[in-house]
Amino acid sequence: MGQLNVEEESDVTTVLVFYVNGKKVTEPNPDPQWTLLWYLRKKLRLTGTKLGCAEGGCGACTVMISKYNRKERKVVHLAINACLAPVCAMHGLAVTTVEGIGSTKTRLHAVQERLAKAHGSQCGFCTPGIVMSISGAEQFHGKVPKSSQYFELVGDKQLKSDAVGRPIPHMSALKQVTGEAIYCDDMPSVEGELYLAFVLSTKAHARLKSVDPQKALQHPGVVAFFSAKDLTPEQNAIGPIFHDEELFASEKVISQGQTIGVIVAQDQVTAQAAARKVHIEYEELQPIIVTIEDAIKHNSFYKQFPKTIRKGDVKSAFDDPNNVIVEGECRMGGQEHFYLETHAAYAIPKKEDDELEIFCSSQHPSEVAKLTSHILHVPMNRIVARVKRMGGGFGGKESRGILTSLPVAFAAHKLNRPVRCMLDRDEDMQMTGTRHPFLIKYKVAANRKGKLMGAIINIYNNGGYSIDLSGPVVERAMFHFENAYYIPNVEVTGHVCKTNLPSNTAFRGFGGPQGMFGAENMIRDVAQKLGKSAEEISKLNLYQENFKTHYNQVLTHCTLQRCWDECIEKSNYAERKLLIESFNKQHRWRKRGISIIPTKFGIAFTEKLLNQAGALLIVYVDGSVLLSHGGTEMGQGLHTKMIQVASRALGIDVSKIHITETSTDKVPNTSATAASAGSDLNGMAVLEACEKLMKRLQPYKDKNPNGKWEDWVSAAYVDRVSLSATGFHATPGIGFDFKSNTGNPFNYFTYGVACTEVEIDCLSGDHQVIRTDIVMDLGESINPAIDIGQIEGAFIQGYGLFTMEELIYSPTGTLYSRGPGAYKIPGFGDIPQEFNVSLLKGAPNPRAVFSSKAVGEPPLFLACSAFFAIKEAIKAARADAGVSLDFKLDSPATSARIRMACEDHITKKLPVLDPERFVPWNVVP
Repeated sequence: MGQLNVEEESDVTTVLVFYVNGKKVTEPNPDPQWTLLWYLRKKLRLTGTKLGCAEGGCGACTVMISKYNRKERKVVHLAINACLAPVCAMHGLAVTTVEGIGSTKTRLHAVQERLAKAHGSQCGFCTPGIVMSISGAEQFHGKVPKSSQYFELVGDKQLKSDAVGRPIPHMSALKQVTGEAIYCDDMPSVEGELYLAFVLSTKAHARLKSVDPQKALQHPGVVAFFSAKDLTPEQNAIGPIFHDEELFASEKVISQGQTIGVIVAQDQVTAQAAARKVHIEYEELQPIIVTIEDAIKHNSFYKQFPKTIRKGDVKSAFDDPNNVIVEGECRMGGQEHFYLETHAAYAIPKKEDDELEIFCSSQHPSEVAKLTSHILHVPMNRIVARVKRMGGGFGGKESRGILTSLPVAFAAHKLNRPVRCMLDRDEDMQMTGTRHPFLIKYKVAANRKGKLMGAIINIYNNGGYSIDLSGPVVERAMFHFENAYYIPNVEVTGHVCKTNLPSNTAFRGFGGPQGMFGAENMIRDVAQKLGKSAEEISKLNLYQENFKTHYNQVLTHCTLQRCWDECIEKSNYAERKLLIESFNKQHRWRKRGISIIPTKFGIAFTEKLLNQAGALLIVYVDGSVLLSHGGTEMGQGLHTKMIQVASRALGIDVSKIHITETSTDKVPNTSATAASAGSDLNGMAVLEACEKLMKRLQPYKDKNPNGKWEDWVSAAYVDRVSLSATGFHATPGIGFDFKSNTGNPFNYFTYGVACTEVEIDCLSGDHQVIRTDIVMDLGESINPAIDIGQIEGAFIQGYGLFTMEELIYSPTGTLYSRGPGAYKIPGFGDIPQEFNVSLLKGAPNPRAVFSSKAVGEPPLFLACSAFFAIKEAIKAARADAGVSLDFKLDSPATSARIRMACEDHITKKLPVLDPERFVPWNVVP
């Protein structure tokens, strides 16, 4: 980003004149408070420029400005954040948005084309900003910017893949890079539309003495205020599984950021200004429970837990005198979803029969429709929830989208007018919860060779103020606590802590990464105890074909050993480990470490009833096909894969097939697009619909074998044959009983192994990922470009989880780390300097569509290899300092934690913390 050296104008004017995409724009008497972003989106309807954070930290709003520099006699181009730039400052300048450099209807600019090809899949919300950042920074003149940092890291250094090269992207990717892709808040306003703003709690635990909206209602432009008084207690009770939370807090609040009421007004500025005028009196209550330790101290747990899985004879493993016993604990912090598009909803009443249409950014439109029906007491057949696409989801829009969608739907229904809302970034981070923080306590027995013999595990997650999906999250952590390692005797117990934080929720991995993190800590503690290397203990304990898990599921088509061996070979692990040892001997204040980590991730919803999906296939007389299915598109490439499945089954080109959106009036009663099962479930449903249709067309193909698709379709239509079909799939052979520890919770497993090398700066705590090698078993990939993109993205998101993304709370439950200024997520510079991904060959999967495998969540945990590589580097530093090699490192491994773990003469000058008075690491007084 840069600053323009704007020359002073001699004439003072009240008329703003500037150029946008080559066209002159004149605005008499502009409001000084208008930002360039607001003006582009609301006044000019150029919605390719997005609002992601309103802080200039995410880049989604990037545009290019140009001005003739008289001194240098040339045009200067700069990339700026439109969310921070006043539109009045654009006087006399030229602004270029993503729409101004290329279009699918005319031609793509080279930057757009290369960026589209560089990604297998992406949510696309910030893609226009990336395009303009590159263009502005390179001062483009219609040429491809060869030196762009982004293309150096992603485009030109494309993955070395054993699959296929990246194909020309599908139309959805092209629309993303041109800004033509429409997201929820990009939809044009309609007559009579209103805007909704939230009145949120500022106390974590308090009784509501009074809620007075009178000053707010007197604010010009305000239409209504809604609160718990406008619903019955039964209507006001909501939740995805248990209705244990309130849409509007009634008598007391149990978290900051909890919704007390909503203001509905003529526009966003008015609604938000009025919401701040609602006067609330609190009577503060005690205790305020923030951490897992607080919950344990106050015995604050959800009544549905604990749950336990037992297998074998744990006691015998610990009583055996030949076994070594290791006890320990590890912590993982939460993680903000930071989807670039915040939660958004837009409800339009149909003026008759209580019909309501809801456009929402949700992974679960059926749940939005179901709970809207619940709060309105209107049957679901009058309510349609629609999702075109999302600008990212990651699980954060699986259940918590109801916090936005339901108030919007309620207001629209009550006022009989369209109502819209899109959360600001700080609102989203305060309201919607995060990945669950975890505490895992373990006791492990192993024989002298390092073979794991038994384990007793207690897993705690921080559920927040309502149970939401915390139960299934801790259950998946219980299923995955052993990661990829066979342990014959097991007792694992899961607890869900009730705290005064926003309700924590689903996040990519859904408890799996937290459980597996415990396994890797156990492996390293055993290795330390026995004086062996971690990779030696890992390899010794890897699952093999036909082994049984602790929940008694037999592993078939288990490729863990193949992935491990291939990753060892491709990464040159043994040779590089020797080079790292040599490097560390020569450098005192810079150290390197390397780590190799496997993963085994179960694919399916662990709740049996959710493993179902539907599809609707419509063929028109011109031969074009309209496909609908129950999955939502959030950047994972699901729609592209479903089009590929239909194309292959119907034997026609993908250009003939179109998916318009996900809608509850096309495919009803859908499950959330989650659990990495979107392609599996919906793909099988699409396949069934296609097979039904092809069976009907077969007689016409037989009669006219040399004909075209259009000929067969036309002949069938003339013969009055139905050209639409539904498909449905219910995953066979799954279902688990906790009481008897029987059944199969998962359809199959996705396997992978990653090796990562890092270098740390012992004095600053900074680090750099030098190289990462990943081998994944994805069966027979439907679309290798998309799948490799998912592996990349999952790894980098996991890298953020394990090394930098840290949520900081006050003891009273205030989230300090709100927005990109206080919460660091990975950037382009954090991508490994060398990033090699390969797909395992010859590993078909008979339990999914076209022998493919799920990819969304499994690769995320592999980023733990960076965490443990950092720990190895710290070990080298501690060895030089002559301090114990047995030390604890909690996740995330931030710069501060790395620095303090590298003990030396400087760290010794700091006072030692009293354990009895120690404040938990993610709470700042």
